[in-house]
This record gives sequence, structure tokens and C-alpha cells, in this order.
Amino acid sequence: MNIRIRESGGGNGQAVDFSLGEGETMHILHPEQVIAYRGPSDGRSDRFMNVKGMYRKKRLIQADMSGPCQFTAALPPGFAIKTVKLQEYSDLLYDFRNLFFYSTGIQMHTRILHIKNMLITKDAVKMKFSGSGTIGLLTEGAVYESELHPSEPLYIDTGSLVAYPENAKLELTVYGNTLASQHMNYHWKMTGNGTVLFHAGQQTSRLQKEMEQEGLLKRILREVIPFGGVIIK
Repeated sequence: MNIRIRESGGGNGQAVDFSLGEGETMHILHPEQVIAYRGPSDGRSDRFMNVKGMYRKKRLIQADMSGPCQFTAALPPGFAIKTVKLQEYSDLLYDFRNLFFYSTGIQMHTRILHIKNMLITKDAVKMKFSGSGTIGLLTEGAVYESELHPSEPLYIDTGSLVAYPENAKLELTVYGNTLASQHMNYHWKMTGNGTVLFHAGQQTSRLQKEMEQEGLLKRILREVIPFGGVIIK
């Protein structure tokens, strides 16, 4: 199995090339993004997701691509793919909405969040993957990695977090002085061991909107009103 990500140039998004050998299968959760295919016509089999998958992805169909074949999936501008090669000992938790593809040999397990965290983040569950194989995460903007520390907290915007270790300690909070804490989204205060994945797309799109479309009055109100950055979108 070979996966290659290439930039289309000019800010027009990415393309992901897949090459599958005999007996290899890749499950694509956004099948409409497959724009080119080489192989036997029966090498692609679309099917309905299970009920949980439909609810979490807000989609009905996934495509199972079986080798030998080659195909290309296109991504719109502003989106990127992060490939993660899983090992048996992986303990990262993911948001199912970010899952673009996964290979055969990967199993999924549901992890329920605490009630308080559900109410604030409007997110009820995370997914843990086990087994050996590869998954692809679809994100807005590039994905970055950072190491957690057992006692020194790392603060990450809740809307930017992609994956984190299951045994990490998480607390919803804000930080900084009074003015700073009133003008930021909720952040996860995280400690523990392992790697955290986060993306930069949400902040990029917000900045573009402010620079291109936002009126002066709205920008002033966001800065003046306590928690204006959270209330006024």
C-alpha cells in the first residue's frame, strides 16, 4: 500500500494518490472526492455506513476500494490530509468527523466524554482506533504535533484539537489576564504523556473573515464586550 499527498499549486487544495496491492482494502468515507481510478470495475464497492457512522459523519455512503488498483481523491482549498500509521499500542482519541479513510485491520471503539465537556464543546464521543494500519484525517489547514508534559500544561483551542492520548488529563478553561481570558474560546488545559495533534484552519478562516468582510462596529464590540470573542461570531 502506498499513499502520496501532493499539492495542486496556487492554493487550490491537495490530491491524495492511493496505490493498493492484491488483497489490500481502503475504506473511503467521502467517496465523492474520488476523481480518478485505475483497476477492475469491481474494485470499488459502495455501501451504506452503519447507523453510528451516519450520525457522526452526517453521511450515508462509504466506498471500499480493493486492490490491485490506483485512485486519486481531491480535497477542496483550505483542507489537508494527515496520515497516521497506527500501531497496536496507540492510545490516541480522535473526532470521527475528521476521519477521511482507514485501512482494513483498523477497529473503532467509542469513548464517552464527561457531561460538562459535552455541554460546552457540543461533542459527546471520541473514537479510539486499535489494530495496525493507516488512517487519514481531514482537517482545515495543516496538522501540527506537540508533546504533552506530566505537570506543565499545554493549552489548545477546543476547536483546533484533532487527537490526544486517552490517559491525558483535560480541563476546559481559559488563560491569561482578565482581558485575554474574556476574548478567547475555551481551551483544553492538557497534561500527561504522549503526542497531541491540532490544526490551524479555524483560526485562519476567522482571521480571513475579519480582514475581508467584518465591519468596524462588530470588531469594536467583540473587543469591548466581556467574552465578546466567544459571543459575537
